[in-house]
Amino acid sequence: MKLLGIGSRINHSEYGKGVVTNVTSQHYWVTFIDNGLETIDLDSDFDVIETADGDVDTISFSEVESSLVQILKTWSDVSEVVPISDKYKGGTLVLKPADDSLKPYELPIDKFFHKITMVRDRLRVMEQRINSSDLDEQGKIDLQQYITRIYGSLTSFNVLFKSKSHNFVGQRSK
Repeated sequence: MKLLGIGSRINHSEYGKGVVTNVTSQHYWVTFIDNGLETIDLDSDFDVIETADGDVDTISFSEVESSLVQILKTWSDVSEVVPISDKYKGGTLVLKPADDSLKPYELPIDKFFHKITMVRDRLRVMEQRINSSDLDEQGKIDLQQYITRIYGSLTSFNVLFKSKSHNFVGQRSK
């Protein structure tokens, strides 16, 4: 039996269509369109849609996964799940007018946090699109400086993030 190479496309009777992302001595690791990652025996019942030739060990699943994650981050509006700080989970944001006769506005903090993370993610997509655009280098630099200033304006919201790695970062002093 000839092993399928990474990148081969199959149609499995139980899981549907998928792409081989890794091969071990006993299993194919296949990412299925509707069922995600599954490991199946080399002699499982499936139809080969397209074979990919080449050395089976040329790339690992983790390399495929990290490449796919990077592509999705770069070219889609899909955002990663960013956890809110534990102390604010389920909390409420209250905007209280100076005039006590007016009713305060209350918003679930989780909803507000989601909007903040969407702003951040859309800024990142804009940044990537600027960097890959046909603008001249000075134009890219000018727009990047505006985005950096926007990030700086949003640093007050960093208190909401559970992990510092998700924080807004403005221009750093040198």
